[in-house]
This record gives sequence, C-alpha cells and structure tokens, in this order.
Amino acid sequence: MNLYDRFQAGLPVAEFIAKYGTPPQASRWKQTFDAIALTDAQKTLLKSFRREMNVLVLAGVWCGDCSGQCPIYDRFAEVAPSIHVRYIDRDEHADVQRELQINGGNRVPVVVFFSEDGHEVGRYGERTLSKYRAMMEQHAGASCPTGLVQHDIPLLAQVSQDWLNEFERVEWVLRLSSRLRSKHGD
Repeated sequence: MNLYDRFQAGLPVAEFIAKYGTPPQASRWKQTFDAIALTDAQKTLLKSFRREMNVLVLAGVWCGDCSGQCPIYDRFAEVAPSIHVRYIDRDEHADVQRELQINGGNRVPVVVFFSEDGHEVGRYGERTLSKYRAMMEQHAGASCPTGLVQHDIPLLAQVSQDWLNEFERVEWVLRLSSRLRSKHGD
C-alpha cells in the first residue's frame, strides 16, 4: 500500500473536522488547540526545521485521544511552515487502519511521516509515553513503579513534548539524509 497517496488525498484539519465532526467534537479539538502553550525553546526548535515534512494522520474526529493530541501537530505546523499535516478518517480508510494497526488493534491517532518526495521516514502513535505513564499511575495507583510521572507539568505539555521529540527525530533524519543533502546541496 502506498500511504503517501493517502497523504496527498488527506485533508487539512479544518476540512477534516468539518467533514467528519459534529459541533461538540469540533469544540473539543479547538479547546485542546487553544490550550497548547509551546515554550520559547520549543518554538525556536520548530522554527529551525528546514526540510519539508509531510505528516499523514489516521484519526477520528470523535476520538478522545485524537482530540487530545492531533491539535498538537497543527500547533507545530503553525510555527514550522515546513510541516504539512493531512488527516484521513480511520473508518473511511479501513485498509489504512489495517496497515497501521498497533499491537493487533485499530488505534488512533497514528502518524506516518514522509519526506518531501514521499518516502516514509517513520510511524508513531497512538499515545505517547507520558500519557501511558499517567494512565498506568491511574490504573495501578501508588504501586505504579515508573516513578516518572511529572505532576508539576501539565499532561498536555508533557504529551506535546513527547510528540515534539518525534517530529524533531524525523527532521534530523531528513536533514542528515545523504539523498536529500545531495538534492539540496547542504
């Protein structure tokens, strides 16, 4: 399956939400977007991105994990014009959902990163490590062995940083690619 074709057919977030969402669902996505407060250091990093990064997001407007994370990608793209995010609906694209299963299950959001010319660079999803740590602490209570839940930092900020780490990793893969360095003369 050529997932880059799906990126090219994907929708920007506003069109995706308008096509598949209800007003209350759209409100949840906007509420998350408005709550994302990137630090100056995060903005500086994003502004340093040079390579075109195409980001396909398999999502559902109805999905709580999606409304709680996907707006982060669009906040990144707002700061870094080299990031292009497109969404496809998991139910409408069941074949992509099967291709992107995690642990044998249908999960969203799942992100596939592509170079400017459609080569897959990486995949990541559906919840970040910080989210799983918080969930594990809720599940196991005081017996949670991670000891790594940061109660002094809001979970949205932690999840935003987790996602930024993935976007940064992809940027460095793209920037250090001998193929792309040769193409761009850097």
